[in-house]
Amino acid sequence: MSKEVSRKPYRIYDKGTRQWFEVTPEQYAEFDQWRTNKRKREQYHGRCMCPRNKWWLCDGLCDDCEFHAPGDMLSLDKPVSNDDGDEVTLLDTLVDPAPSIESILCDKAELDQLIARLNELMPEAKEIGKLRQKGLTDEAIAKVIGIKRTTFRSRLEKVRKQLASEYPDRF
Repeated sequence: MSKEVSRKPYRIYDKGTRQWFEVTPEQYAEFDQWRTNKRKREQYHGRCMCPRNKWWLCDGLCDDCEFHAPGDMLSLDKPVSNDDGDEVTLLDTLVDPAPSIESILCDKAELDQLIARLNELMPEAKEIGKLRQKGLTDEAIAKVIGIKRTTFRSRLEKVRKQLASEYPDRF
């Protein structure tokens, strides 16, 4: 004796044709997840005024929906008039915080000059930098270089003053 299990058919309503279409449970689940996410996103942005008892009507085509919020929605790509009467998009008015390629190239060129000048004034500067990155103290660095700590400190100060006079914007 086998019992036939009656299951409720999965159906999707099409507002355009005003018909119900039977679908598989997987198709229904995928469609329901998509339209629910779309409806929630539109509600969050204040563009969907669909009452809860009409959610079954939602097909995700919000622009044609009777519950779509009235009014003109702004878009970053939509042209608007500025104070001078010129049409611009809101995207044009956003400030890009990234530096321009010109400023990056200029900074790199200046840094290359600064490093070259530092190597002229203090040839052991690269080695000192590597030792500083390892966390060595001035005394330990001076010992590695083979000079006294006070001599090491005075040379550093002399080079710093020289570079500060040649590159005042960087020091």
